[in-house]
Amino acid sequence: MDLGIRGRTAMVAAASKGIGYAIARSLLREGCAVSICARSPEPLQRAQEELRKEFPAAQLMAQQADVTRKQDLERWFRETEEKFGKIDILVTNTGGPPVGQFQELEEERWRQGVESTLMNVVRLTRLVLPGMQQRKWGRIVHVTSLVAREPLPILTISSTLRAGLSALTRTQAHQFAPYGITVNAVLPGHILTDRQIELNEVRARQSGRSLEEVLREAEQEIPLRRFGKPDEIGDVVAFLCSERAGYITGISLLVDGGVVKGTF
Repeated sequence: MDLGIRGRTAMVAAASKGIGYAIARSLLREGCAVSICARSPEPLQRAQEELRKEFPAAQLMAQQADVTRKQDLERWFRETEEKFGKIDILVTNTGGPPVGQFQELEEERWRQGVESTLMNVVRLTRLVLPGMQQRKWGRIVHVTSLVAREPLPILTISSTLRAGLSALTRTQAHQFAPYGITVNAVLPGHILTDRQIELNEVRARQSGRSLEEVLREAEQEIPLRRFGKPDEIGDVVAFLCSERAGYITGISLLVDGGVVKGTF
């Protein structure tokens, strides 16, 4: 299916690996010009080289940027706009905030979580919005987590902030719709990424079991009996960024293999 976004320009945050990288791949496959960022230069350089090898004719740029730093995001936006002329698609994405139950989390860790999980979304949206409004077209997708719908004690900060992002998604969708801009969120479930390994390493230490045992148990708790693949998130995001999804806005879409059991 042609998603109708060939020639569009996309910014994908935190895209040197995992879900962000998969999203960049899916958008490049659809013919978008793509600008990626990441905090660490070495993984970012590897990602850029791998993507150029797979898509040699693609328009691609990579910018080192820490999404918790306002000036880094401003520089990334400015250099992307200078290179490609406009930004049609924004995908906000980050690594997870600090892990821990409420009583384990100091105030500074909450501040870190707000900067990395909420304020980067606010800042990036503010940067791309004027151009999208002027052109009467835009796609914004926030990558969050299933904990927005089903909180987990070990992810207290993430559960709190992701639920807030679902509310922000809905309010942005209503406010931006008159300009032809859609805003949606994707809530990944248990996707086999470095973050998934990190969380299960914590569970393994807490329970005194091996990582392999904990991973096998975690898979069996998923109705589809397997972890998700990053590409399965990337393709969903590409669809929400497409012309085909032009009448979808304000949703928080679970892509979780059936884990969340709630009706709403």
